[in-house]
Amino acid sequence: MAPILRVMSDGATRDRGEITQAAADEAGVPSAERQITLTTGQPMYANRVGWAISHLNRAGALSRPERGHYVISALGRKVLDTRPAVSRADVEVVTGYRRTRPVSEATIEPTEDVASLDPAELIDQGIKQIQADVAAELLARLMTKSPTFFEQTVVDLLVAMGYGGAEGQARVTSASNDGGIDGIIDQDTLGLSRVYIQAKRYSADNVVGRPEVQGFVGALSGKADGGVFITTGRFSGGAAEYAAAVPTRVILIDGDRLTSLMIRFGIGVQAKQTVQIVELDEDYFD
Repeated sequence: MAPILRVMSDGATRDRGEITQAAADEAGVPSAERQITLTTGQPMYANRVGWAISHLNRAGALSRPERGHYVISALGRKVLDTRPAVSRADVEVVTGYRRTRPVSEATIEPTEDVASLDPAELIDQGIKQIQADVAAELLARLMTKSPTFFEQTVVDLLVAMGYGGAEGQARVTSASNDGGIDGIIDQDTLGLSRVYIQAKRYSADNVVGRPEVQGFVGALSGKADGGVFITTGRFSGGAAEYAAAVPTRVILIDGDRLTSLMIRFGIGVQAKQTVQIVELDEDYFD
């Protein structure tokens, strides 16, 4: 990260490829090391620069004025001026950014004795780390988009999960007259079975309380069979207890679960690499 910020300190806007080469030159990466590749064929140094760029961008040290292009921010200059070594910890201290992980992964600690791990376990740990980083980037990117974009993303996700069916309909409601409802999914052609959606784009530390869930349930009364309340933030204990107790079926999806589902069902993400694990074919040698 230090070579990247040093390269970007001139204030110029560069694309990822330019940053990669300039940072490698700044760090003095030898030609022989630039020839080392991953199994995908991508140079290892380019992969590492890519992860560093993503981390700096999410932390706010690099801004993204347009797709695929980056420029140093005031926070980035502060990091470089106050902590020129620029470790991940330095970036987190100066920017206040913390890499978030899904709750389900929060208890998993990295294993220091890598040599003791089965290769399949190493791959599993790597995939979990990648997904945690992508999840954080998904939330950050959603926060930069319009509320309407977020509502459409939520509808797209539920359709990808199978709601709406082949002949059902899914749509974002009118922003000016939604009555607290941001999306509607008809489970059948005639709309006899209907699911209502509320989507709230909040910061990760913003808590959706019981009153907001109560208001959503009130909007469902006499209109839908159930509802899904989705937020990029989190729900309070009282909100969760109320949703579990109310007769109307209401599902609460917080930011962690939202990004997990987006990754699982391919919304806002794409497969970068497929890993094929091989083992000896004993039948061949019999």
